[in-house]
Amino acid sequence: MRFADTVTLITGAGTGIGAATARRLVEEGGKVVLTGRREAPLREVADPLGESALVLPADAVDSAAMKAVVAATLEKFGRLDGVVANAGGHGLGTALETDDAGWKLALDVNLTSAFVTIREALPALRVRGGSVVLVSSLAGLFAGPGVAGYTSTKHALIGLTRSIARDYGRDGVRANAVCPGWVRTPMADEQMAAFGAGKGLDREQAYKVVTENCPLGRPAEPEEIASVIAFLASKDAAIVSGAVVTADAGASSVDLPTIAFVD
Repeated sequence: MRFADTVTLITGAGTGIGAATARRLVEEGGKVVLTGRREAPLREVADPLGESALVLPADAVDSAAMKAVVAATLEKFGRLDGVVANAGGHGLGTALETDDAGWKLALDVNLTSAFVTIREALPALRVRGGSVVLVSSLAGLFAGPGVAGYTSTKHALIGLTRSIARDYGRDGVRANAVCPGWVRTPMADEQMAAFGAGKGLDREQAYKVVTENCPLGRPAEPEEIASVIAFLASKDAAIVSGAVVTADAGASSVDLPTIAFVD
């Protein structure tokens, strides 16, 4: 029960990693505040969690909206102990293919959403010596093809993580980043469908192809990433701050030029 008597705000909580994290923290005794732009998925996640979950629909890019979310959290629970900045997802296209609107969208959805959420939560977190976990990506460490906006903003989340850790550590606030590889989420399912359609593969075959050079040879389940987030958010990681944790089936340990030597 690592999260007994704690309250954690989770952005992008309606599906995938955010939803799995909400369930995991409640399983371990915590209370969660679920936010995102679409109320229906948030309700679907929250309903089985009962009184342990509070749904507050909001756009994490909107400062006023997130200030209101934090205020409502404090009014309901009287405290805020952690933030999981999970919202994100846009940024497809090479640099030449990305217009100003596409670039701004990538910045807003992946980076500004995390920055605004954490900034508005920090006063409350400083009171509790709270924890921040930012969900970056393997694209926060390496560049994939044709995802300039996504890659740039996921890299920037690591810089934000370290800045928060550096500036607020003396207040007891910890900040860490998680970099997942492929995870079975609705967004990844859509990508596998698009990838597979061009190669005559179904979704499962597509997942197998994109993970075949990972040492574990498979994508993660959202619950597996939620386990990593739960560790970083918990007192078990009390000395961990400013860390970047890969959860990528070993993908980042592979020396790409040596793949040619494998039969």
